[in-house]
Amino acid sequence: MTYAEVIGDPIAHSKSPAIHNFWLGKLGIEAEYRLCHVRADELADYFARRRADPLWRGCNVTLPHKVATLGLIERTDDVAAAVGAANCVVHGAPGVLTATNTDCDGFNEPIADLALEGREIAVLGAGGAARAALMLLVARRTGFVTVHARDPGLAKDLLIRLGLTGAAIPFDAPLAPATALLVNCSPLGMTGMLPLEIDLAPLPFDATVYDVVYDPLETPLLAAARAKGLRAVDGLAMLIGQATVAFELFFDVPAPRQHDAELRGLLTS
Repeated sequence: MTYAEVIGDPIAHSKSPAIHNFWLGKLGIEAEYRLCHVRADELADYFARRRADPLWRGCNVTLPHKVATLGLIERTDDVAAAVGAANCVVHGAPGVLTATNTDCDGFNEPIADLALEGREIAVLGAGGAARAALMLLVARRTGFVTVHARDPGLAKDLLIRLGLTGAAIPFDAPLAPATALLVNCSPLGMTGMLPLEIDLAPLPFDATVYDVVYDPLETPLLAAARAKGLRAVDGLAMLIGQATVAFELFFDVPAPRQHDAELRGLLTS
């Protein structure tokens, strides 16, 4: 049976198998989507072994492998190259792997209705998810972008490489009062990780708070945003959006998104 999978460290929390297997079932496709725990020192061997497996259609890549994967795959599409991280590897012709990034599409899906052109944005983190978010912000022609990062130098390099006007500041620096969109692209607040501690008081009344973390679905950050009366966007929206693109790459058919309500119910039950 053909299969795809998601790799990461940790990986047990991933909802990707539930999403892809739900869609495979709805379409009656004889295939499977699996979890695979891969540590950093096992990543090169993982791709070497999967490359030789004709039943393997590819994988999604999550923390902490999105950047390292680029150096192990011979083909990289323009999106992954521009982002500087891959969240998806596709096994096309026998033995030939291509790295891409579906996080940009996934990130944009739940905020496509927001008027972001010229608005100030704050991004927490400078890893693979943040790179995809920043790439999308370029396309959305946003205004000043502030990246809060443990390594402001890395964040500054990202802003320069992507041509964004902004600033790189320490992770715990206060939020700018004109921030229209705050995005947590760090793993803080995820089950098993350290909590995310940030004061939302400076945000204006019409700000949107977006947390890409989806375990737990209602993070303390989102709960604080709702308590303040702000629009809150959970990580499940991004996860389903990026999975939509990956599913078609793996299985050559569009995901059956007409079942979204049922899928979301399954994932949150």
